[in-house]
This record gives sequence, C-alpha cells and structure tokens, in this order.
Amino acid sequence: MSAWCEETPSVHGSGGPVDTKLHRIAEKARKEPQFKFTSLYHLMNEELLRECFKWLRKDAAAGIDEMTKEEYAENLDANLTDLITKLHRMSYRPQPVRRKYIPKPGSDKQRPLGIPCFEDKLVQAGLVRILEAVYEQDFIEDSYGFRSKRSCHQALRVLGETVENGPVNHIVEADIKGFFDNVKQDWLMKFLEHRIGDKRIQRMVKRFLKAGVSEDGSITVSDEGTPQGGVISPLLANIYLHYALDLWFEKVYRKNCTGFARIIRYADDFVACFQYKRDAERFLEELGKRLSRFGLEVEPTKTRVVEFGRYAAQNAKERGEKPKTFDFLGFTHYCGTRRDGKGFRMKRATARKKFTAKVKAFKDWLIKARTMKTKELWKTAKAKLSGHYTYYGVTDNMPGIKRFGAEVEKLLFKWLNRCGKRGCLNWQEFCEKLKLFPLPKPRIKVSMFQNP
Repeated sequence: MSAWCEETPSVHGSGGPVDTKLHRIAEKARKEPQFKFTSLYHLMNEELLRECFKWLRKDAAAGIDEMTKEEYAENLDANLTDLITKLHRMSYRPQPVRRKYIPKPGSDKQRPLGIPCFEDKLVQAGLVRILEAVYEQDFIEDSYGFRSKRSCHQALRVLGETVENGPVNHIVEADIKGFFDNVKQDWLMKFLEHRIGDKRIQRMVKRFLKAGVSEDGSITVSDEGTPQGGVISPLLANIYLHYALDLWFEKVYRKNCTGFARIIRYADDFVACFQYKRDAERFLEELGKRLSRFGLEVEPTKTRVVEFGRYAAQNAKERGEKPKTFDFLGFTHYCGTRRDGKGFRMKRATARKKFTAKVKAFKDWLIKARTMKTKELWKTAKAKLSGHYTYYGVTDNMPGIKRFGAEVEKLLFKWLNRCGKRGCLNWQEFCEKLKLFPLPKPRIKVSMFQNP
C-alpha cells in the first residue's frame, strides 16, 4: 500500500449551504452518469475553504514556504479573503512541492513525497470536496482506496467473503510499476473532462500537475506523474485507475470471461479473483496491454497467477507441493480450514516483508529518540504499538501481532540498558517494570466475519 498523502485526503462537511449544493451535485451525478458539469468552480468560496482549513492536519510537514497551519490561522480571515480573490481572478498559481523521501517498507529504497505549501493544500482540499461529489457516484463498489467510509479492512473482508463463498480457484496478484511516476497528465485531463466541463476547475487541476518539484534548489516540471503527498493526489489517482482499469474490467473484460471474475482495488494495489485458470491467465496478458495504453506497466516480478481457493490445498498436496499464497495490503493470504478442521477458510498473517519493515522502522525511531525523556518515549512507543495492533490485529493474525509485540519489548529492553549503565537491567527486572508500566496487549481488533 502506497503512502499517498500526508494530509486528510478528504474533508467532511458541517451541514451548511455548500454541503447542500454538493449533495445536489452528487444526486445529479448519480442519476445522470453521462452528465458533464460546467459550473462548479463558484463553490470554491469562503465557507468551503474555511471548512477545509478546519480539517487539514496541524502537524503536517510544511512546503517550500515553511508556512504552518498555526501561522496561517493568525490572519485567517484576511488570508482567506485574499486567497478567494486570487482564485476567482484565476491569478492563483500553486508553488512547487518540496521533495521529501521516506523509507519504503521492505526495501532499502526511499519513496519520494511531494509536500505542497499550506495554501496549496487548502485549495486542493476544496477541489477534492467538489470533485468527490461527482466521482463518488461513478467509482465502482470494489474500489476502496482513500474514499469516504471505506478502508483497507473492508477491502480485506470483501476479498475474504469472495474467496470463501464464491467459485474462486485462481487469484491474479498484480503490482503497477512506479504508478505515481508514470501517470500521463494528458490522459488524466482527458479522463477528468468526461465529467468535468468547468474550464476553471480543469485549469486549476492542471496548474497543480505542472507546479513542479523543488529539490536541492532546482525545480523540475514534467508531463508525467503526480507527486505523492498532495491532498488531491489520491483522488486524481483513483480517477486515473477508474478509467484505465476498473471500467475496462467491469464493462469489457469480465463480460468475456467464461466463469466468475471480480477485481478488488485499494489505490494502486489490487487483486483479481477468477473461477477458471484460462480467464486469469488471459487477464494477466491483457492487463499489460491495457495499462500500457496509459503509460503504465506491471512489475513482472510481483505479478502472477496463483491457484487459490477451496481446492487449492488438496490439488497442491496431490502434486507434492505446498499451496500457494499471495500478498495484499500488508497481509499474506493462505489456504486454511475452519476451526473444526472441516471446510475451507482463507486466512491472513502479517506479510514477512511488512513485518521486517515495521520492526526496522521501530528500531530506527528508537535510535532517533535516544534523547527523549523516558516518560515521553514510553508514551509514543505505546501509541506506535496500538497503531500496529489496530491495523494488523485482524482475525487469524494473533501470532503475527504477538511476534511484533515481542520484538518491540526486546528493542525497548536494549534501549533502557543503553540509557543507563550497560547491563543495569536484566530481563526479569524489565518484565517487572512492564507490570508497572504496561504496554498495549496484542489482541484481535478487526473481525473478518462481520461489518464494523
């Protein structure tokens, strides 16, 4: 799963007049799927932007102007008045995003993020509110990434229900190579024009795409890619894949399948489920051709057809092999049985790559936090552990989260020994301290059997 955005990807309304107008737009978009909206930009007003300001994170990294939310708030009324004037004169020009690199889970590579200036984040948030009203009516049900009231856990739950209850025998595990770097901006604008006829909205989106990237004192502008990190990036990426992948699968490919077929997508991470092997293999072949039309390609080392389903384990056993597994959204999915030992169940465990990356990330944080007071460090460590359990604490993954908790305890034990005189604390004494200052206990927080 990609680190798409440092900010809240969408903001929620407070029930004011702008929300009423957006609701009407959403209704029209839902009832008239071919309608092109030509008058939307006027909604970029003070009410909308003030709402968006409220929902933007105050602790997010600053752009090249180093402006923070707190500083912008000092003259909020004047700043919003000036911003709205520039927007409606079309004199507003986004600044280049600041390039920042974050560790890429499971590898030594760095993932590039583009951090916009605060005012650019605010404008992007306004555009997202408007565009979401339209596109939330268009996106397919099986698209889960960065959408209101949808989550990774919902995507995992739907996948589980599909594999366990449907006639699924094969899974296509796919990975799009460098998605954000290879988005064709011309294609993105063409996709946008299917529904958005308002020229001012189009121009403002294009200005953000052309704002460029600031790195080491130089600014680079490209006709390809959309930087990860911007408030609007997840929505634009969803629009791109909606046309490049989702609609093609739903309207074209699936109709030509011999048996059952379903795609489940979270952002640029997706899997496709098939009843018949020939449909799965043909999908893999045609997927590459389809994506290449829009400047994208699959990563061959991470894209494959896997026999998976209620008969996969038995078939593998007859061949003298182990049943195959596949990864999706940080979990390795494997063939298992129900609690009574009868009947097929798809189970999940923390993917090895993700587990290693998460342990390394915690270790790296400890190294950077060595000057932090013990009380504050312990509080942060507890929050990190709780966050891990909240995501990875799903049905069947108790061993995975227990292992992670044990690794964190070992790292904290080493850290406490380094803070004092080396060897000042033995393991038994550390365990006694844990009783006084307990860490969160690993527990299953998300059921894969029912909706939350």
